[in-house]
Amino acid sequence: MKKELIKSIKEKEEQLAKLKEHVDRSVICSELYNKVVLEKAILKKQLDDLERNKFADKVRYLFPRKKTRICDYFKK
Repeated sequence: MKKELIKSIKEKEEQLAKLKEHVDRSVICSELYNKVVLEKAILKKQLDDLERNKFADKVRYLFPRKKTRICDYFKK
């Protein structure tokens, strides 16, 4: 899964390099360029989610940080 995502990201980068030359010339190319940028961002987010430690996130969710209130600063 991770290798497939990395491969897809590289393909999107190649597409962006080719489209960058034609962005100013055509509205269609500009829209396609923006679409590819968005797809690449989605793929990077998916890759980031795979690399993130899911167990640590679950533990952090179960034990939230202690929230400080304004009145806590004035206690003696």
